[in-house]
Amino acid sequence: MSKCISSYSSDFPCGHPESSGANALLTQAMAPVYRLLNSLLVITVFLLVALWLSGNGTNAGAFDFARMLVPDEVRQAVWQSGFGMSEEAKEEGVSAPADSDIASVIYNKAPMSEKAGLGMTGSQSVALLVPSVAQTRVRPISVLADRIPASKIDPQALDSKLMVSLQSQRAVADFFEKKYKLDRAKIDEYVSNTVLIAKEVKIDPVLLLAVISVESNFNPLTKSQAGAEGLMQVMTSIHKEKYALYGGTADAIKPEVNIRIGAYILKYLIATNGSLRNGLKYYVGAGNADNDGGYADKVMAERNRLITLCQEALSKKGPERTALTVSAKNVRT
Repeated sequence: MSKCISSYSSDFPCGHPESSGANALLTQAMAPVYRLLNSLLVITVFLLVALWLSGNGTNAGAFDFARMLVPDEVRQAVWQSGFGMSEEAKEEGVSAPADSDIASVIYNKAPMSEKAGLGMTGSQSVALLVPSVAQTRVRPISVLADRIPASKIDPQALDSKLMVSLQSQRAVADFFEKKYKLDRAKIDEYVSNTVLIAKEVKIDPVLLLAVISVESNFNPLTKSQAGAEGLMQVMTSIHKEKYALYGGTADAIKPEVNIRIGAYILKYLIATNGSLRNGLKYYVGAGNADNDGGYADKVMAERNRLITLCQEALSKKGPERTALTVSAKNVRT
């Protein structure tokens, strides 16, 4: 042993060279196997977490999993039993999977950043009959709507500025209160929500109100046999990925959620089908039919009635009774 140490210590480690070489070869040969096993382990862990997140205890689905890897969002999802949002995410906005490629694929241009989309509306203000609706904690749909270029929208669907006045909003609310014999406070709330959301989506609030009138008669509990729900009669099952922005479909009939989803869908359909009438035809689900059964005519007739009411209200002289203005920046809390 001492000879081994004294003779070879400067050149070789004590032991059998043949054995060391064999171990090195074995280790080298097994390296790919170890890497494969580690990869399988990581994939297994991710699949287990994905299955857990898509279980009955949460509103998250497998499609949401990739977006939930951000630690803050995962924590919110677990705590709130659904797809939650940190305060920072609410301010900046995160693109929903639905139609996320609308600008790059349909219009052949790079999509706008979410920050840029929000910045375009942050300095605007809007007068509301019920200003408290602006304080509702709800995620903006502008992260998607701002990706649709205004040049692709039929001018008839753009904001006519007829509803910026409280006098016009009040005249429209009077009309719907009498027509549907509904609670005035609720009508004021729905009109205020629509005006606010229309500014957010950059679409005509008079048009949205006409669609709501024809679709649901201002009854948020209306549900069709086909599964359309809420004031805008959105097909909940078809647009699940859009509702992921709001924690899932559990709140599909909430006016502040339903109107946002419906307004975005309508704007998208108008842009992709070339005109307001074609957009309405696709909105009612008659895109592949020869006609829409008179749906577009009904909406346009209701819209024209509302335009007349707004114009008459604006032509009347006299100060507004309550000029309540809310900054759009405060809407996105």
